Amino acid sequence: MAVPILYNVRSLRQRPVSTLATALGMALVVAVFIAVMALASGFSAALARTGSRDNAIVLRQGADSELASGLDRDAAQIISAMPFVARGADGRPLVSPEVYVIINLDRPGGGTANVVARGVSAQAFEVRKGVRVVEGRTFRSGAPEILIGRSIASRFGSTAVGDKLRFANRDWTVVGHFEAGGSSFESEIWGENEQFMPAFRGEVFQSVTFRMQDPAALKGLEQTLEKDPRLRVDVEREYDFYANQSTLLTQILEFFAVFVTSIMAVGAVAGAVNTMYAAVANRAPEIAVLRTLGFRPAAIVGSFLLESVAIALAGGIIGCLLALPINGITTSTTNWSSFSEVAFPFRVTPDLLAAGLAFALLMGLVGGFFPALRAARMPIVQALRQA
Repeated sequence: MAVPILYNVRSLRQRPVSTLATALGMALVVAVFIAVMALASGFSAALARTGSRDNAIVLRQGADSELASGLDRDAAQIISAMPFVARGADGRPLVSPEVYVIINLDRPGGGTANVVARGVSAQAFEVRKGVRVVEGRTFRSGAPEILIGRSIASRFGSTAVGDKLRFANRDWTVVGHFEAGGSSFESEIWGENEQFMPAFRGEVFQSVTFRMQDPAALKGLEQTLEKDPRLRVDVEREYDFYANQSTLLTQILEFFAVFVTSIMAVGAVAGAVNTMYAAVANRAPEIAVLRTLGFRPAAIVGSFLLESVAIALAGGIIGCLLALPINGITTSTTNWSSFSEVAFPFRVTPDLLAAGLAFALLMGLVGGFFPALRAARMPIVQALRQA
């Protein structure tokens, strides 16, 4: 026979201050947990959105990032001529040999940050379907003109359309801003590869990205390119390449979320334990009466656990509500693969909210278990003497 729930409701109403304090402590833990996990989720999503499953990216053999790669013009031409490369409406291969370098820009409020400058071909906007100019126009071939990613357009000086931005000992005219579906491309500066190449690394591309005629035939084209003695390259699906770039930092952020909130959870659980022990002490006569009326120890344990879980659930809901406003707020961090800044929004997903609630319920169960066990084991005679 279970203890009536109304008994638990009455008990919670009799001690509102301690109940609210315990719930708020758990709410803080849940809010911090969701916030850090939302940071990791946002960064991971930005990198994953960068690549397409229809594209392949080619790097120098052994290179684990674009920054460490180098391909000459001959390699780019050989790849462009391959039959598995898709072609556009004009019959030209959808290939973009790209220059990839890191430049240092000044922030308006002081300080500097590393930013990716990517030199692309005219076909880059067809190879990557999600990239589009949202303000101004695209750069002209043969001109020192650049496009600024929307996510960093307001984070650095001299990035408005019409401004002059100086890097690589040259002045570059900002002719437009572009967006790329929230991907990390929005944290980059794009210009023509033929303009960037002599300004930075000479006659070398860092990568070649192309649209595959048949995305399902990736394995075959990998073998063709990687076994070609003229190339000495590695090939990977573009989506997988950029998703893998986020793995290390995402794992660190997730570990940080669990580690920090676990420490905070110790305090929150301690508060729950104290609250429930106080409830057991104050309600000893009631517990004795319940036992006398025939309620078994298991029912007493369940009753006190229910109260603890109810407090935790309230704290979890409050924590989720506290975390919701950060959803969509843009922040930035360093991509450890390129040591450049990547701007992205916090991403509070339903899965994260569910995880936060589950974490709160776990704290409630842990915090209420030992007080509930003590209540169930309390001798009836001893409890009646406290009346």
